[in-house]
Amino acid sequence: MTSAAPGKGLDTRIGIFGGGQLGRMMALEARRMGVHTTVLDPDPRCSAGQVADRLLTAPFADAGAARQLAQSCDVLTYEFEHIDAAVVSDAASVRPVHPSLEVLKLVQHRVQQKQGLAQLGFPLAQFQQVDTWQDMQQAVSVIGLPAVLKTATSGYDGKGQAVLRQTSDVEPSYQQLRPRSDMLVLEQFIHFEKELSVICARDRQGNLACYPAVENIHRNNILDITLAPARVSQEVAEAAQTLAQAVAQKLRVIGLVCVEMFLTKDNTLLINELAPRPHNSGHWTLDACATSQFEQLVRILCGLPLGSTQQTTPAVMANLLGDVWLAANGKPGFAAALDVPGVKLHLYGKHGTLPGRKMGHLTALAPTQDAALARALAARGGLTGANSPN
Repeated sequence: MTSAAPGKGLDTRIGIFGGGQLGRMMALEARRMGVHTTVLDPDPRCSAGQVADRLLTAPFADAGAARQLAQSCDVLTYEFEHIDAAVVSDAASVRPVHPSLEVLKLVQHRVQQKQGLAQLGFPLAQFQQVDTWQDMQQAVSVIGLPAVLKTATSGYDGKGQAVLRQTSDVEPSYQQLRPRSDMLVLEQFIHFEKELSVICARDRQGNLACYPAVENIHRNNILDITLAPARVSQEVAEAAQTLAQAVAQKLRVIGLVCVEMFLTKDNTLLINELAPRPHNSGHWTLDACATSQFEQLVRILCGLPLGSTQQTTPAVMANLLGDVWLAANGKPGFAAALDVPGVKLHLYGKHGTLPGRKMGHLTALAPTQDAALARALAARGGLTGANSPN
């Protein structure tokens, strides 16, 4: 069989590093379009492997498996960024990887990410690199308290970070986090008005397509609710999109980049972190946009035109964590949830339920955002039989 040239239409074969829920939703959109996907993941029962055309079961650090993935596909991408860059680099010598290895390396390391964004002139909270205890003391004297201490690598969903509210928090947090990473970063604590994010798509020709700015509400450092569009002024929403577009252009992203931002009380936008992939805060696009974030990435990888990012109706996304299953004794009330008008259920096919583990999400659609939020909370409350969704 003669393979299609990379990014040459629907015959393109896409290889995905990672078999989690992001890979799953991407593979489902690809399958709907008739695009072949192969997933590499160490778990033979992984979410994406259940729906992809092919699953390669191997550790992510297995360079041979990564090369096999590359050889069997036309173009590669990744659904999470905590993957060995050396392995991706080896695969990239066989087939193109999007977003690029350079983008991957940048976002993998919080210090390098912040330094790179600062050098490009993007607005950030004040930060200091921390290598030693002396660095830590100096950083606290410069930034002050409260502050947030984070590992430079391997942090997500609140893992690898600590909020320092008083002097007595400083040394214990340093001692706890320092062994986990090659360095730490201390960031100014932002008393923000809202947390926003914008997902921007950029193709190989440099064309851009931005999704509306959304508002994110976290619980225990894990995304809980996304409101689309964000409850902000048109001026702020447009500024957030402009900032995300500038990031995508400056970094020459081919694919998607999610720009997480803080909106301060004086309406200033500060970049928090980047994710060069589909993002949890964009799951609502499956049900409320002309083109979902997952279809958009498939289009880019296949060299197809960017799709419309127009939002068709107000939407609210609510994450479903393992806590829901535990609260419902393993049997969530799906019928009660789906009895709420305008609610869509997405389950990820994961085996094993743990507190804090993302098992699925609900999207609620309604004529107004207030109504969509009420529906989302009512549906999630119905899963556990709770009178209150909170």
